[in-house]
Amino acid sequence: MGQGGEPRRAQAYDGELGAAVARAQDGDEAAFAVAYRIVQPGLLGYLRGIVGDDAEDVASDAWLEIARDLGRFKGDGAGFRGWTATIARHRALDHLRRLRVRPRAATLEQDVLDLPGRHDTHDQVVESLSTERALELVRGLPRDQAEAVLLRVVVGLDGPAAARALGKRPGAVRTAAHRGLKRLARQLGGEGVTDDGPRTLGESK
Repeated sequence: MGQGGEPRRAQAYDGELGAAVARAQDGDEAAFAVAYRIVQPGLLGYLRGIVGDDAEDVASDAWLEIARDLGRFKGDGAGFRGWTATIARHRALDHLRRLRVRPRAATLEQDVLDLPGRHDTHDQVVESLSTERALELVRGLPRDQAEAVLLRVVVGLDGPAAARALGKRPGAVRTAAHRGLKRLARQLGGEGVTDDGPRTLGESK
């Protein structure tokens, strides 16, 4: 059984993404646009989970930095997704510091979350994330679990890449994602909330 494995949609685009990034680094603006179209939906979904309605503004700031520093990037398509997620997270945290607010809950777009997966418990949770009830449950997870689930499911990062984006050890992120997905599976299975009520993304355990 997987640990909330990387969505196939993201994997399918990694080859195309890597090629586009390489061409963009050689100055091909059309190739940069291709990379943007592949990465932006997941990145925006992740940011919506962190900064809510300000996600598009934060994403714009992140893409300015991505474009500026593109020549320094080294890696493949999957690596580029991880690199962009790290930049976006830093911009989101900067934004929250400026506002002096904690990360707030936000509705995640259905088309971003409606991802295919293998047929195990965690992937069934992933497939169920297109429902409004499931989105409410995601917003109720402790922040570490919510971010881990968002990076793994929405952005499509593997465990080590998600850990780099969060600045944590892979084992800690894997555990957070596992706990978050397990809690979602339990709640979606009708067993109800076993912890002391829902939490916002800004709260931790």
